[in-house]
Amino acid sequence: MTERKVAVVTGASSGIGAATARRLAADGFEVVLTARRTGRIEALAKEIGGRAYTLDVTDRAAVDAFAAEVGRVDVLVNNAGGAIGAETVEAGDPADWRAMYEVNVLGVLHVTQALLPALRATGDGTVLVMSSTAALAAYEGGGGYVAAKHAAHTIAATLRLELCGEPIRVIEIAPGMVRSEGFAVTRFRGDEDKAAAVYAGVAEPLTSEDVADTVSWAVTRPPHVNIDLLVVRPRAQAANHKVHRVQ
Repeated sequence: MTERKVAVVTGASSGIGAATARRLAADGFEVVLTARRTGRIEALAKEIGGRAYTLDVTDRAAVDAFAAEVGRVDVLVNNAGGAIGAETVEAGDPADWRAMYEVNVLGVLHVTQALLPALRATGDGTVLVMSSTAALAAYEGGGGYVAAKHAAHTIAATLRLELCGEPIRVIEIAPGMVRSEGFAVTRFRGDEDKAAAVYAGVAEPLTSEDVADTVSWAVTRPPHVNIDLLVVRPRAQAANHKVHRVQ
């Protein structure tokens, strides 16, 4: 009997992470859900028949402890991340920049480093980095987040070069405008009106399920097929600065 494949999803308590966990479970993976919000991941793990593990990806000791316990890992979805603030570079708070770097960049580094031995041991591992179109182009008011996601993009690109010849794929998915649970509200420090304005007039921004669908497709390609970089935007968004809005 073939052993069931295992997918680890970080930041799985809501939004894209939760949708990805559900989708990969439907694809037949045993999903290990990690996040800081224990209650949420435990409820979702029960729903999909997965395993929940409370984890802060910025805590290296905790990540190493998780890696020592998790066992088999076939797919790692580095999804934990987020944006804080929309100030200009001149007005930005270094503490916000540091927090974004810790989760979006060092979080990816910690978990990837810790789980590479397990991924390598399967003979067919996949590392997926959830970046953003912010990883590919700058925009005003996004300096800290753009810098962090550019760094995450660079981790994926460099790791792919360094693992060339090994049985590990490195995939990057860069979503554009996604109306996901909490992302914009967190960015605007709880201001619901500012968060809603991001999507004002946009008939159909992406959903978390749309992004989860791209994750599912990318990680279930035949082993010799690597999706280096997949950019996914809603039809209404031609670029970060070009969005069709209905008045």
